[in-house]
Amino acid sequence: MDAADYRPPRLLRNPHLQSVLGSSSLRRRHGLRALAATGATTSEHILDGGNGARLQGWHSQLPGRAPRATALLLHGWEGSAESGYMRLAAARLLAAGLDVVRLNFRDHGDTHHLNEELFHSNRIDEVVHAAADMVQRLRVRDLVVAGYSLGGNHALRLGLRARLAGLPLRHIAAVCPLVDPGRTMASMERAPQIYDWYFRRKWRSSLVRKRELFPERFGYDDAALGQDMRGLIDMLARQHAGFGSVDEYFDSYSIAGDRLAALDVPASILMAEDDPVIPIDDFRDWRLPPVAALEVARWGGHCAFVENFAGDGFAERWVAERLAAAV
Repeated sequence: MDAADYRPPRLLRNPHLQSVLGSSSLRRRHGLRALAATGATTSEHILDGGNGARLQGWHSQLPGRAPRATALLLHGWEGSAESGYMRLAAARLLAAGLDVVRLNFRDHGDTHHLNEELFHSNRIDEVVHAAADMVQRLRVRDLVVAGYSLGGNHALRLGLRARLAGLPLRHIAAVCPLVDPGRTMASMERAPQIYDWYFRRKWRSSLVRKRELFPERFGYDDAALGQDMRGLIDMLARQHAGFGSVDEYFDSYSIAGDRLAALDVPASILMAEDDPVIPIDDFRDWRLPPVAALEVARWGGHCAFVENFAGDGFAERWVAERLAAAV
């Protein structure tokens, strides 16, 4: 099974339709049913992210079964552990004999109350620390990680830190990982407005929720929240993340060029040639280490790879196959 095997029906070969369906309520409902059908029990864990940070993880396991390994799943920006692709991937992995932990990044899902400071994309240390806490709590002997979009970026960066953190990481699967944030921002500004609208709407709601919970800490007004995406990111970078500019912030979590040169954990990467959010040129210019293999599908949109109108996803099958084969 590789990227060339993904051949959706002609009606599903439009990248924008793919991208919308990938994050649709149809997929969320499908994921909820698929995960429930596994018979797994799911429990909440509040994981230690270090320096007082707390991240929420949902651990799913089949009663009475010793797992082959544990898979850590990382969602995309403004997604959550409840996103359709997260639950669908979890169901596939459970069927392949693995336990699954779906992690919520800071301020994603219903977790805004857990930490006072805002989420930003360079908070990789707390993800690594939470993964280490999870490994210790659940007594994980073999760990695999999968991530989508920003979660794919985090999964690969976690791989760079795995050895130092003592993580028994065996394999990484990244779907449409964010490679060069600056170029992705420019690409979104040229793309149809639906993407800017989608991400800005969800992020504004998150920022409003944060202001309601911590009014003494966050004084931004509705006019500030009315800025375009670049303006909002500039506010986050300068006022809340400690960066001097948007470009400095983007550079802090870029994995472009040869920044993954030190990666020593085997990694499988799936990208769609027609991704309307992350430019395919980011992948053509990428210099990957020998342990990483890139597969490019002709279709798929952004993190979608929907196979039919029932909402089944090629990416979730691909993730489960790659991670299960590694253990």
